[in-house]
Amino acid sequence: MANKLMRLEGKVAVITGGASGIGEATARLFVEHGARVVIADIQDELALQVVSSIGTDNVCYRHCDVTDEKQVEETVAFAVQKYSTLDIMFSNAGILGSFGSLLEMDMAVFDRTIAVNTRGAASAVKHAARVMVAKKIRGSIICTASVESILAGTAPLPYVVSKHGILAVVKSAARELGQHGIRVNCISPHGIATPMVCKSVGADVGTVEATVYRNANLKGVTLNTKHIAEAALFLASDESAYISAQNLAVDGGLSSIMRPLN
Repeated sequence: MANKLMRLEGKVAVITGGASGIGEATARLFVEHGARVVIADIQDELALQVVSSIGTDNVCYRHCDVTDEKQVEETVAFAVQKYSTLDIMFSNAGILGSFGSLLEMDMAVFDRTIAVNTRGAASAVKHAARVMVAKKIRGSIICTASVESILAGTAPLPYVVSKHGILAVVKSAARELGQHGIRVNCISPHGIATPMVCKSVGADVGTVEATVYRNANLKGVTLNTKHIAEAALFLASDESAYISAQNLAVDGGLSSIMRPLN
């Protein structure tokens, strides 16, 4: 059977948080479409299992804690050294944090959430852009935000703040990097039953999916990691060649439509 169109053929991508959830699904899809991928994560054993299951010809792993800028810089350098270029940065690493009232908020948790989600994204954008500008690569930088970057729904305050911050990083970076032909966008998913989310809320996949579906605007489909990976594929590919500074909400219209109270 003839292979489908390879939308990322010859391109190189770094995916932070690529060992599980959205990052894993995206790594698999990018490789299917011809990309060579560096998975960057702190979950060493899990990441190596993903690499083994995909095949080492087109994907490898690099330990990277995105709160440490030096590790982010070294991961980007590793990708360039191994594959000679960097066309795509998908800054996807993130944490949800703990739920609870603002009145009892732990500021250490706040700081940690900002460090991973917002500062980590800023570091990824910075170091990917430095390579792309130096090598004159018309690259694509993508960040995972959240529907909480548009609304302030049910997520913890630190998470909401961090995701609003990612949107600010994307818009500011897109303004500066546009002159170099570099596109910067983000994806804002509705809730997904990823391992991180299930662990954070203390519920299994079925329970999380049922809760999200009940509160969703769009019925008949359950949002999953593959849907976000497909959005990332679009933004990474030449099909989105004139799209930048956008927040692509993959939320079934939830953030744009006033729904009646149940």
